[in-house]
Amino acid sequence: MIRAALCALALAPVTAAAAQDDAREAERGTGAVLRALDKISGAVEDVTLRNGARTELGRLEIRLEECRHPAGSPATDAWAFLEIRDAGEAEPVFRGWMVASSPALNPLDHARFDVWVLRCTTS
Repeated sequence: MIRAALCALALAPVTAAAAQDDAREAERGTGAVLRALDKISGAVEDVTLRNGARTELGRLEIRLEECRHPAGSPATDAWAFLEIRDAGEAEPVFRGWMVASSPALNPLDHARFDVWVLRCTTS
């Protein structure tokens, strides 16, 4: 019983934050700016993609389905739905939402590359 009460108290701020986030309106950007790191060479590259577009990065093929951001603020906290495939693999190595402010929340797990979202584009 005490454990349940402590859990409820611990989750209260999370629940309140989620409710507050739901209250914010989201807008759809026209695309996204992604940053890619080649962990072997140390090279960093920024890639701009439009919604629905694909690009290649070494052995990876990156497709941006869409990018969303808080209303009126495309650079503050973007989240993008990406599909990333490695050459020769049947299944994507990543498919889901990446959040610019929390890249470790749902990261790409790849031996050579790191890819994360920086911001949405609006034009």
